[in-house]
Amino acid sequence: MMMITPILAGDDAAGPSVVTLVLGSILIIGVVYVSSRYVIPYLLHYAARLRNQEMFLFIVIGTCLMVAYLTSSIGLSMALGAFLAGLIISESEYSMHAMYNMIPFRDMFSAFFFISIGMIFDITYLLSHPGEVAALVIAVILIKYATGTIASVAAGLPARSSVLTSLSICQVGEFSFILASSGAALSILTTDMYQLFLDVSIVSMGLAPLLIGMSGTVCTGLSAPLHRIIPDRQGEREADDQPGEIRDHIVIVGFGLNGRNVAKSARAAGVPYRIIEMNPDTVREEKKKGEAILYGDAAQPAVLEKAGISTARILVVVVNDPFATQQTVRLGRSMNPGLYIIARTRFVGEVANLLDLGADDVIPEEFETSIEIFTRILNRYLIPEDEIERLISEIRSGGYQMLRSISTTPATFDDLREMVPDIDTRTIRIEETSPWVGRSLIESRLRSRYHVTVIAIRRGNRTIINPSGEEVIRGSDIIMAIGRPEDIHAAFPPRKVEEG
Repeated sequence: MMMITPILAGDDAAGPSVVTLVLGSILIIGVVYVSSRYVIPYLLHYAARLRNQEMFLFIVIGTCLMVAYLTSSIGLSMALGAFLAGLIISESEYSMHAMYNMIPFRDMFSAFFFISIGMIFDITYLLSHPGEVAALVIAVILIKYATGTIASVAAGLPARSSVLTSLSICQVGEFSFILASSGAALSILTTDMYQLFLDVSIVSMGLAPLLIGMSGTVCTGLSAPLHRIIPDRQGEREADDQPGEIRDHIVIVGFGLNGRNVAKSARAAGVPYRIIEMNPDTVREEKKKGEAILYGDAAQPAVLEKAGISTARILVVVVNDPFATQQTVRLGRSMNPGLYIIARTRFVGEVANLLDLGADDVIPEEFETSIEIFTRILNRYLIPEDEIERLISEIRSGGYQMLRSISTTPATFDDLREMVPDIDTRTIRIEETSPWVGRSLIESRLRSRYHVTVIAIRRGNRTIINPSGEEVIRGSDIIMAIGRPEDIHAAFPPRKVEEG
């Protein structure tokens, strides 16, 4: 329509204008195709790798200005060029991130747009032609509802979604104002016709929120006739779900080692998930492998929305940026109050703040590493698993206060010796030439003769806890013995002792 508007004006020089428009249109199509497939994705990928928001924004705005200048140079609207620039960027995998960067500009220019519309709106014309305006508003709504429904059905949407979509676009679109302005400038529209268009458009836009608000109520009745025409697609249910919408999934923010492990575990368990990652190379590589991953900053609402945060069950934040972690947790909680949020942080000092922002579980790396080391130490000392689990639960539930206390007032070996001065625990490897080989614990008389008690025997991959007196000592056994240091020394010569 923008291209044929000058022709509709009936200018005597329409012949050359047609040739110019046709050639210019071919040029624009070529530029849009090449830019969307090769140039812009490369530039955006380069900017994303630099992690430079200013460079990324510069490329987006530069693309808009470049295409807008190209369209205006052949006599078309700059607004059409900006629209085509949006199409070029939308084909890129960074479109969501680019859109969020443009939201402040969109909001600002939208305000200017509506202010300008209000300035040229003549309410006296509306009051003097109410019937004509009302009839055209009804006609616009009906025509746009019909065309919107047809387009939605042709796109493969189910009946309910088709009705909801068509009711949401029944108003005159903003781009129509640009087309009408072009027509008025070329005298295709008279002053009265242009004012009539403005009145119809503004009234239809004012009715749009009402139509959208009542769409959920009336769509069941309106979609009933479509159900007889459109076959049931995959057991379509009368619900508000969009086709292909994922539910009860995990949103994983960050695809480093922890993020990969979470995704691997979810995949093995058959749990759906979506990944958000800021490394463009990682996103490109994982997409080739079929991963459900998207590029973007999870601290931005649009990116979380794209990942389906409103229908997700769990949000896992495993990025190294503390500020981004806090922002993501806060946004996740505000966008989905029922979401279960797990955040990883490097330091325990950040735990309280993340819990206040809405995280359900916060895992600090510095103390979790300590817990893992502590667990392995206790296992080596043959502490029962249930006692280890109970102790770890107490440490975590107390906000790691126990470990903080340990780290600030460490116990020394002398302190332990003062608390238990006569008891020592040692592990001894039994050599094949040991005199204890082949004897049972009763026969060895370690307890009665040396006052040494064997509390465990490690034999290969098997551990015998609290062995009975009939247990026979074998070569290569590792014995854990408890007693006074001098008694253990007497029972086992120093060359055969490995201190634990």
